[in-house]
Amino acid sequence: MPKTVWDLVFTLLIPILILSPNILGSGISIADQVFGGGTGGNVRAYLLAALIPVAYVLWDLGVNRNVSPVALIGGAGAIFSGALAFWYVDGFWYAIKDSARAYLTGILFLISAATSVPLFRVFLDAASIGEKPEDRAATQQAMRDPGVHRGLVLGTVVFAVVDLIGGVVNSIVNYARVTAKFGTDDFNAQIAAVNAVMRVPGLVISLVGVFAAIWFVQRAVKVRFGPEASLLEPAKLAAAMRERGEVRAEPAGPA
Repeated sequence: MPKTVWDLVFTLLIPILILSPNILGSGISIADQVFGGGTGGNVRAYLLAALIPVAYVLWDLGVNRNVSPVALIGGAGAIFSGALAFWYVDGFWYAIKDSARAYLTGILFLISAATSVPLFRVFLDAASIGEKPEDRAATQQAMRDPGVHRGLVLGTVVFAVVDLIGGVVNSIVNYARVTAKFGTDDFNAQIAAVNAVMRVPGLVISLVGVFAAIWFVQRAVKVRFGPEASLLEPAKLAAAMRERGEVRAEPAGPA
């Protein structure tokens, strides 16, 4: 089964089923049948639904032994989300909590834009890990170019702003739809409904941020190294740089 399907199963489908007070119309409720019902049962079902995606992400990191910066950022985000599950709030503060990961990511990206290593550069560098050493070295040399660095900074800022906008949209929807008190059947059901409704829009907003950021970076690369150069295609970038006599003989170093 494709990994994307497993991701959806453990981060969306299973949590929704756990939170549902009437799974697929069967009359079965995890909060009632497994955890004894009432406030305690609903809280335990809520925690289980929140922590299963965290456990899945950490398990995936451990099994694949992926210690790339991108994977570590994802793991840290999962742990952050898991910790927030124990913050028992409803109403306005739940709406903020449910978007806290997006807010934190956006703020960190904005801060990194003022440093020598904007975080969007880390993501693009990860895409070149499997390339030939000389192509990877050319990619990293290009990202150190002042013009391309400005594109990376702008791309990082754009990604951050779109992520923050996505967080605000998610908070607004949660505030409007999750109106029940924490620990009730209705609260869990409303969370399940919002999670299902917001998955596709949330993904679309994230992709808009990614593609917009890539566009700004690619524009900077093409202005600097020619129309055939592409940071997403290290071999083409290296060839364009060689044509201009700009490839330095140096090993690929860290981003």
